[in-house]
This record gives sequence, structure tokens and C-alpha cells, in this order.
Amino acid sequence: MSERHDRAVVTVAGVAVDTRHWIDGRRVASSATFPDASPMDGAPLAEIARGGAAEASAAVTAARAAFPGWAATGREERARILHAIADGVDKRTEELAAVETADNGALLRSHRRGVMPRVAHNFRFFADWLLTLGHEDFETRGHSNHVSWDPAGVCALITPWNAPLMLATWKVAPALAAGNTVVLKPAEWSPLTASLLADIAAEAGLPAGVLNVLQGYGEEAGAALVSDPRVARISFTGSVPTARHIAGAAAANLVPVSLELGGKSPLLVFADADLDLAVELAVEQYDNAGQVCLAGTRLLVESSVAEEFTRRFVEKAATLRQGDPRDEATGIGPNIHPDHVARIDGFVQRALACGARAVIGGGPNTELGGFYYLPTLLTDVAPDAEIVTEEVFGPVLTLQTFDTEEEALTLANGTRFGLAATLLTGDQERADRVTRQLVAGTVWVNCFFVRDLQAPFGGSRQSGIGREGGTWSFDFYCDVKNTVTAPKGFAHHG
Repeated sequence: MSERHDRAVVTVAGVAVDTRHWIDGRRVASSATFPDASPMDGAPLAEIARGGAAEASAAVTAARAAFPGWAATGREERARILHAIADGVDKRTEELAAVETADNGALLRSHRRGVMPRVAHNFRFFADWLLTLGHEDFETRGHSNHVSWDPAGVCALITPWNAPLMLATWKVAPALAAGNTVVLKPAEWSPLTASLLADIAAEAGLPAGVLNVLQGYGEEAGAALVSDPRVARISFTGSVPTARHIAGAAAANLVPVSLELGGKSPLLVFADADLDLAVELAVEQYDNAGQVCLAGTRLLVESSVAEEFTRRFVEKAATLRQGDPRDEATGIGPNIHPDHVARIDGFVQRALACGARAVIGGGPNTELGGFYYLPTLLTDVAPDAEIVTEEVFGPVLTLQTFDTEEEALTLANGTRFGLAATLLTGDQERADRVTRQLVAGTVWVNCFFVRDLQAPFGGSRQSGIGREGGTWSFDFYCDVKNTVTAPKGFAHHG
């Protein structure tokens, strides 16, 4: 899978990747490294620079030094450079897709056709939004009010392993567009494409120090980064326990945070829904081997159609081919890491021990090895069972039934999460009633995963804090200022 060039550079899927940090426009090594392996087969990919407090401090120092110059750069020039980064992503789509598939195991065809184009779009969208960002001036008793968005400073961005480059650039692009400088800390299980992004940004003309990439473990590099008092903003996508540590560090320095923390989203199917569509969207929840924060993992189906829904679901799920994510015919690939597979299986085995029934799946795919978990559907689960209240983050769905709209809402809102919800019904009035009562940051009605960057994105309850997207991103990454000017009082000179 990988081949050593020297101590710093490896070849992954035919692409040269530097394994060092990117700090102040140059590559920086660490005295220690950590291993990175492919979830496709467990083969070693690289030894990655293992950053700690010293490297985190150096990255923040570089970002802080670069901030005045980048903040003073005009909107048009910042937008031009972001478009140039997007052009670089487009030129390297095949390389980025191949490396990310090797590194995190997601389907190669998805990376080629959807994920990497979205990476480029992230930069283009926020570059263009920057040029239109504004608020109409207004008057107060004859005084004029002018709203502006001032860059905040150094942004610490900590990103997950399930969609590494797309979710990193969802944060990096608006932070840079706003005039901030960035220290990006990618997840240690999928660090490679962040390194390639640093190369692309440098080639696009982004000044040294504006984007820094800090590799390492969360408890070492990440902890040092978020506790640095020079950091002005922290954005994190990941687990609730990690978010608690980050929020504590941020609180000590009164630093604003944006937290996107996964979920346990419901997918509600009423008897008047299009069952073919409902089944199609339900099986789609196995996308990326279930490693999608927005996935509707709790199937809530009206009792009168539950048997028919289940029959069609089993037939549809049986057409999913599990295997090598580089194969065009593969529908579901591996999970990220053996430790994560063991975690997934722990949830399932505890559920089975408590009386749940596996309609399909129920364990690892022993034919494919330790990284592959069978698409699983569990029934006969209690409303308060661990399997329906805790995020599994794997190809594991549960099916519960309901008889009334009120019961459906009680089940749907019955967890500590509130990231997303999917509703299938043929009744517009019901759709309106139910969506008003669902606790979720995003609700899809008779569709799934339709995402627009101008829409607000974030979670309710323990699915997160804050919203990003469109102007909401600039509200977070900036200090929003209102300037009030009196109608008279300026001295005339000259």
C-alpha cells in the first residue's frame, strides 16, 4: 500500500504524501511518530509526525504572526486565493480520492464523484459568500448603523476521521475567507489528505502561516492546541466526551466554540409514506459503513406497515455488496479501525444479550477480516435500551414500531441527541405538525442528505453547540461589529 521515499515522505496509492507537520510554510518533523494503517486490509501506510505541546505552540505562533497580514488582505484577494485552492483540489481529485480511500476506507467512487468535488465547492462557496457578505445600514434617531465582520484571530480546527478532507475544509474555508489564520488538527486515524491540502494551499499562493497542519493525538497535540490562550476560535467535530474536555479548555480562556457532536437520529416512516422510497432511504443509512453523524440509525415505522417495510428492507439490504472500497461494485466498505469495530460489536452483542433480535447481520464479516462489519438491523429493543440511545457509529440500525403520531414523536425525541431527523409521509399537514415538534438541527421530509452550504448546520441537545453555514459561519469566525455614526459632528479640514 505504501512505500518509503525517505524518513518524511511516503507513497500512498501512487501519491507522494509528506508525513510531517506544516507550520509557517514549511515541513516540521517531530522526535516521535505514530502509525497510520489502511482500514482496507490493515496494511501500514506511514509513520506520522507525533506533535505535542511544542509543535502546537509553534503552529499557533506562526498563525498569530501571519494574522495581521491576512486579515488586512482585501476580500477580493482572499476570495481569489480560495478559488485557486479549489482549482488545485479539482486538479488533484483522483489523487486525493485514492489517498483518502486508502486512509479511511470510504468508497473510492464516492470520493471521486461526490466528496472531493464537495471539498472544492467548500472553498468556492465561502469565497463567493464573502464577496456578498453584508447587512443593510439602518438608522436610529438619525444615526447610521453599519454592521461589519472583523476577523477574530487564530482558529483551532479539530476534525474527524469519517470524512477527513471534506469536513476539514468545511471549517478551513470559512475561517480563511473571514480573514483568520488556522491551525488544523486532523484525526490521527486519517491524517493524510490534510497534509496534501497544505501542499495545495501553498501552491495556490496562501501566505506562510495562514494555514498550519498539526499532526498528532488528541490528548497531546489537540489538548495543547485548544488550551493555548492565543487561540480565538475553536471548532470541533467528534464525540461528546472529547467535546467536554475542549469546552473546559475553551471556558478557561473564554474562547467561543462550535461543536458538532454526532447523533442518534430517527427515520420515521408513517403508513401513508411511499414505502419504496422509505426503504431506499433506510438502506442508505449504511453509507460509509454507518460512519455518518447524520445517519438515521433509529428506524421508527408505523405498526400497520412494519412487516411489509421490514420485508422490503431485507431484500434491498441483501443487494449491498461488502468489500474492497476501490471496487465500483462495492456498496459498503470497512470500518476505520479494529478498535472501532470492537466498539461496534460490543454494542450489538450487549443488545442481543438483552433480548434484541438481529434481522440481518449481527457481527463482523468473518470472510473479509477484522475491519468489516456486517450491515445489521436489530428489532425487539426497548425504548431506553443502550442500542437506541447511544451513538454506535457503524452499520447498525434498529427498528421500532409505533401506533400514533404522539408515540412516534416520543420515540423520535427520546434520546439526549438532536442532530437530524428524516420523516416520510404522504400527508403535508402531518409533515408540518411533526417537523415542528422534532428536536433536530436538520429535518429532511421525504428525502435525505440534501445539503446546501447556505443553510445552518448544527445540533440540538448534546449533538452540539452553534450553527455554521452561510452567514452563520462568518458570525462564528468573526467578531461582528456595529458602528453607529452621528449625522453631524465631523470637523471639516482643508
